[in-house]
Amino acid sequence: MRRPWLLAVDVAGALALLGTGIAAVVVAPRPNDAPLPVELLTVILAALLLAGRRFAPVPALVTGVAVAAGCLLAGWVTGLLLFVIPFLLYLAAATAADRRTGWTYAGVCTAVLYAAALTGLDGGWLHPPMLLIAAWTAMSGGFGDAARSRRAYIAAVEERARRAEQTREEEAERRVIQERLRIARELHDVVAHHIAVINMQAGGATRVLERRPDQARTALAYIGKACDTVLKELASVVGVLRQSDDPDAATEPAPGLDRLPRLLDDVRAAGLRVDFRQTGDARELPAMVDLAAYRIVQEGLTNAHKYGTGHASLVVGWTPAGLSVDVRNEIAPGRPSGAGNGLVGMRERAAAAEGQLVAAPIGDSFVVHADLPVEDV
Repeated sequence: MRRPWLLAVDVAGALALLGTGIAAVVVAPRPNDAPLPVELLTVILAALLLAGRRFAPVPALVTGVAVAAGCLLAGWVTGLLLFVIPFLLYLAAATAADRRTGWTYAGVCTAVLYAAALTGLDGGWLHPPMLLIAAWTAMSGGFGDAARSRRAYIAAVEERARRAEQTREEEAERRVIQERLRIARELHDVVAHHIAVINMQAGGATRVLERRPDQARTALAYIGKACDTVLKELASVVGVLRQSDDPDAATEPAPGLDRLPRLLDDVRAAGLRVDFRQTGDARELPAMVDLAAYRIVQEGLTNAHKYGTGHASLVVGWTPAGLSVDVRNEIAPGRPSGAGNGLVGMRERAAAAEGQLVAAPIGDSFVVHADLPVEDV
C-alpha cells in the first residue's frame, strides 16, 4: 500500500465500529434486529470488511451485500452492516477500471438490497427504510465514480505533461543531430577542397622538381600550409561534434592489423582458445580498411568469447583483390547466437571500407566473414 497511514485509519475505525456496534446490539436491541448471535456476527463482519476493504474492495463489497441481502430476506435489518456497505461501494467504484464498471457496481448493489428489503420487510415500494437504502448505496457509487474520474483526469494531465517534456527533449536532440550533420557536410566540403588543391600542387611539384626546383619548393610550401589548414578545420569541427561524455582524443594512431598479435594474446588470456591462420602475402593497407579489419576481428572474437564454447578460429586471407576476415565459433547451448549492436557496427565498418560482411549461424557454428577490397597504396 502506497499510504500505510490509511490502513491505520481503517483499522482504528473498524475497532471503534466494533465496540460501538456490540454495545448497541447488547444495550438497545431494535424490533427488526436479528437474533443476538447473528447480529454479533454481522457486527464483527462489518468491522473486518471495513478494516480490509483496501486490499480487496470488490470481494469485500460482494461479501457485505450478500450477507446484508440474506438478512433482509429473513426480515432482519442489520444496521451496522448496511452502514458499512456504502463505504465498500465507494472504494470499489473509485478503483474501478472505467465509469461503466463503477456504475454497474452501484446499480447491482442498489437493486439487490432494494429487492431483498422489498421481499423481506413489511412496507411498500416507497417505504422510507427501503428508499434510504437505495439512495445511500446509489449516492456512494456516484461519489466513488467522481473520485475515479478525478484521479483519471490528474493521471492524464501528468501523462500529457510527461509526453510534452519528452517531445521537447527529442526535438532538441533531433536539432542537435541535424546541426552536427550540417557541420559534417561543411567539413567534408572544406577538406575536399583543400585535398584537391594539395593533390594538384603535389602533381605540379613532381613535374617541375628536376627542372624548376624553386617552383617545386613553392608548391610544397603551399601543400604544407594547406595540410595545416585541414588539420585545424578537423580539430575545430570534431571538437564540436564530440559528445560531452566522450573520452579525450587519443594521440596514438588508430589500431590496425599490426596489433593483431597483442589482441590474440589478450583474448587468450581471457580464456578463449583461438586458432589463427594467415594466407597470402601481407601488404600495406589503407587506414580505413586496416581499422575496419581490426575492429571486425576484435568484435568477432569478443562475441565468440561471450556466446561460444571457449574455442574460435580466425583466418585472415590476403588476395590480389583485397582482404578477407573469417571468424568462427561453436554456439554454446542456451546462449543467443548474437544479433545486437556489435554485428551492426561490424557491418557498418565493412560498408565504410566499401566491403561486405556476413554474420549468421551455420549449423552449430556462428560465422563472421568480411571481404574488404584493397587498392594498391
